[in-house]
Amino acid sequence: MEKIEPPAPETRTNRRGRRSRQEILDAAARVMSVRGYAGTPMSALAKETGLPKSAFYHHFESKAGLLSAVMEQGAHGFFDAMREAHRNPPEDGTPHERLRWYLRRTGNVMENGEEFLRLLLVLVMSREAAEAPEALQTVIAVRDEGRVYMAHMIRSSFQSAGEETADKIAEALAPFGMAGYDGAFVAMQSEGGRPVSAWMDQLADSIAALGEAIIAAD
Repeated sequence: MEKIEPPAPETRTNRRGRRSRQEILDAAARVMSVRGYAGTPMSALAKETGLPKSAFYHHFESKAGLLSAVMEQGAHGFFDAMREAHRNPPEDGTPHERLRWYLRRTGNVMENGEEFLRLLLVLVMSREAAEAPEALQTVIAVRDEGRVYMAHMIRSSFQSAGEETADKIAEALAPFGMAGYDGAFVAMQSEGGRPVSAWMDQLADSIAALGEAIIAAD
């Protein structure tokens, strides 16, 4: 039998380093999403992970740098999940039916990305990220990409009305769609028992009705 050599010490060290860095990111996302950035001292993260504070400063220059990394990881994961959820959209159906398809799947991503979205909204509504400019830029970029993504869903849903009309509806209603999505997330946090799909269906109903009104007014 061929003898299997153990990994070299440097390889084991690198693996432990990558694992500890990921443990720190995961713990920071969990704790900061509940306590906020300002309310999460490094000592709380050290207790959560069981790692010494020196491990945090080995991977991240500062607490602000850690927040930036948490937000970057969360943003990548969130939009990767959105793209995966919306693969192979239906080619037929009314705008209302297509919007329900998109927004129900968007609701599923919301539920699975709860920690990231909670922290995102805390940073949007506060000045906690002022000392972490890279994290603040990530927050702004996520909001911008979210509006672009909402416009894409609306435009795709109304494609049967023609490209120019679909663009007009998407531009007019994407901010409303974002506001509805934010509100649904807050409601999901504060009004337990109602499935997020119900909020997403109501949002789809509203956007569809407004879109049809824009078409009728042309």
